[in-house]
Amino acid sequence: MKRRNFFKKAGLFGLGTTIINPFDLFAQGEQKELFLSNTPKNIIFMVSDGMSIGTLNMADMQLQRTTGKGSNWLNLYRENKVSRALMDMASASSLVTDSAAASSSWGGGHRVKNGRLNVGSNGEAYTPIWQKFKKVGKKAGCVTTVPITHATPAGFMINSESRKSMDQIAEKYLENKFDVLMGGGHDNFAPDLRKDGKDMYAAYKSEGYEVVQNRKKMLKAKTDKPLLGVFHRGGLAYTLDQKNDKELEKNIPTLAEMTTKAIENMQDNPEGFVLQVEAGKVDWAAHANCSGGIIYDQIAFDEALKVALDFADKDQETLVIITTDHGNSNPGLLYGKEANEMFDRVQGFKHTNEWVLNGIDANQSINQILERIEYANGFTISRNQAFELLGYYNGLEKQNDGLYNYKHLPYKLLADIQKEYTHIGWIGDNHSADYVELAMYGAGSHDLPAFMRNTELHHYMLRVAGLE
Repeated sequence: MKRRNFFKKAGLFGLGTTIINPFDLFAQGEQKELFLSNTPKNIIFMVSDGMSIGTLNMADMQLQRTTGKGSNWLNLYRENKVSRALMDMASASSLVTDSAAASSSWGGGHRVKNGRLNVGSNGEAYTPIWQKFKKVGKKAGCVTTVPITHATPAGFMINSESRKSMDQIAEKYLENKFDVLMGGGHDNFAPDLRKDGKDMYAAYKSEGYEVVQNRKKMLKAKTDKPLLGVFHRGGLAYTLDQKNDKELEKNIPTLAEMTTKAIENMQDNPEGFVLQVEAGKVDWAAHANCSGGIIYDQIAFDEALKVALDFADKDQETLVIITTDHGNSNPGLLYGKEANEMFDRVQGFKHTNEWVLNGIDANQSINQILERIEYANGFTISRNQAFELLGYYNGLEKQNDGLYNYKHLPYKLLADIQKEYTHIGWIGDNHSADYVELAMYGAGSHDLPAFMRNTELHHYMLRVAGLE
């Protein structure tokens, strides 16, 4: 494939960026015109996995009530700084997509069955978009709060008949020599945890990668090598737990920090870069019906979004795409006379429901359970509710499997109890068929239609970058 001209500039930018203050143009409502003549050299694709509109709404309300400023995402809407659309995310096999098929629709430009990564019904292999950009000289990477081998990053980078083949996905990343890979997933790289015993860390190092496994080393990593960062066996800790655990805070980078490092690593490439940033734990918190987990991880995504927006403002050749792959459990603040006060209780949360429930066992007393929940949530549930929770651990209640609930914890039961104290409700514990929010900011954002099929986004990215 021949390289197209990624550096076309005309009109406003022909005068030189030093003459123009983009913030003056914001005030005049002319930001879209500022970027209009500029073909993006870089693309930063921001995806909050499993984000229902209620999740976006509650994170914004939380920030408004604590900082008075609202979220970066919704402030783009308030200030009319973005192009905005709805997107249909159905897969080839269902109106309700999973993350593999959703990411593949963007990554490969085709709808595939749930569970597959850029592989069609008859075995067709669709070239993932980050491979296409690599072929024309761009650097390419992904950062996430779940395993880096998980479905959403993989959908932009490789082909696989099953999203569950995560050991093989780690190998395919290396075969394609992607430039930045950061998140969890130690189980898929460590020889003592992989079924085949391969040492993928050693394999990456032999190919010139800098391999880091904690926050300090990531922050100090040089930018003249490709970078692999793996910070946990599975997904990273929830933001809320991380903020209230000094050891976690010390060792695990935030999504914003990983985003900053990824941009630093790739920004000097003459042909530009493409980067996917995923808040994967938003989806996991939705499956767990965890209001503290989902709100604080959505806020962490919003902080990473600010990193991308600030870079786009400075760079002027970057397209920032902001979206989600599907809804999940559709949480929301429900009506009530004290709805405001109830919702504000989330501000006092110190830990997620995962932390709470992992610390309960059948031998504990009712008082111990009451104390644990009061410490984690800042309010006291009734003794009857504590007894109901304890009954679960004594086998009196039916086991709740649930996605990503490997220890079979009673997430739904605790969420139903918390609803009485926070007024936050859920429709279920799985994906939903919502049309999703899609916003674009920066170079190449001006041509977004008001409604889009998921596969069209693949072609949009190629077209605005000059490849299609």
